[in-house]
Amino acid sequence: MNTLTAAPGLAERATSWLRRRLGRAVVLAYAAALLLPGLGLWLRGAHALPLGWGRTLPLPTAQLLLSLVLFSAGLQVPLSALGTLLRRPVALLAGLLLHLSIPLLAIPAVAFLLRQTPDTDGGSGLVTAMILIVTMPVAAGATVWTGKGDGDQPTMVGLVLASTLLSPLTTPLVISTLLPLLSGGYGSRLARIEDAHGGFALLGVVLPCAAGILCRLVLPAPLLRRVLCVVVPTALAGSLLLTYVNASGALGSFLARPRPLLLAAALTVATLVCVLSFALGHGAARLLRLDAPAASSLTLACGMNNSSASAVLITTTLPDKPHLLLPVLAYGLLQKTAANRVVRRTPGRSADPLPPPCAS
Repeated sequence: MNTLTAAPGLAERATSWLRRRLGRAVVLAYAAALLLPGLGLWLRGAHALPLGWGRTLPLPTAQLLLSLVLFSAGLQVPLSALGTLLRRPVALLAGLLLHLSIPLLAIPAVAFLLRQTPDTDGGSGLVTAMILIVTMPVAAGATVWTGKGDGDQPTMVGLVLASTLLSPLTTPLVISTLLPLLSGGYGSRLARIEDAHGGFALLGVVLPCAAGILCRLVLPAPLLRRVLCVVVPTALAGSLLLTYVNASGALGSFLARPRPLLLAAALTVATLVCVLSFALGHGAARLLRLDAPAASSLTLACGMNNSSASAVLITTTLPDKPHLLLPVLAYGLLQKTAANRVVRRTPGRSADPLPPPCAS
């Protein structure tokens, strides 16, 4: 066996090994952030690469890691499978409608409950964080869970792509609708984030994903296979590093100033929104009488949002509010736990499963 043949096989085995243990790896990343937050806090800071002649190149670690993860997701999109959506668009259209509707249903309920608490700002900080979570596109990682649960892969890929491409328009629109629910200065802060979000969504979310899709279209099959074998495991490791960096910001500040009530409130709110999102997706699938694979994909798409993107947005636009990352981290962990339950109890077989990342 020559080196060129061995390298893809080794990369494929390493990727499969890491994916099987991804849940435990995420928990270890959280533990590392709790016990050793120093490196993560340093990576969260502003860094620059000197280019000479007094010039520097900024290196925003979190944004670069997020771009790597999204580029990898785009590179793995099975575009040929999307043709089936033209014949069965019901789940796709329902998923997009629910993706836009869930924030308008869940966030007012959360805001009402938090206003009954003694918090001076009526829980507006937590509400702000949850708005930035549920208005994000469908998480690209949902395609992995769909494959594990034998769901409808074309529907899930279509939902990820459509919600991502529409996010520069839909996210600011939904945020502006929810602004009146905030007080204590969070409304004006979120309004500024809304103004900046179009550029963030385009440069930080849409373009990396689109670049991955474009590379998949133009690269010849042998070269694409080699690129996948490098990019996919690197992106998986990068997603874990991004989890560690984001968690270090939240847990580091929590250790410096422990606020048990805030932690409990963040966990409660994240759990409520997560359960409600998955329940709405499951209920819509039953109402539409979708088959098991399509129902699984619709349920996952409703509950799984790109929490990494929301964490990066909070880190870059609200650096003085690291505690807002607590509900983001909680939601990220909860949505993976809920997704695992969905795919475990879903029978059926997808017609178009994803190939292994290094498969030709």
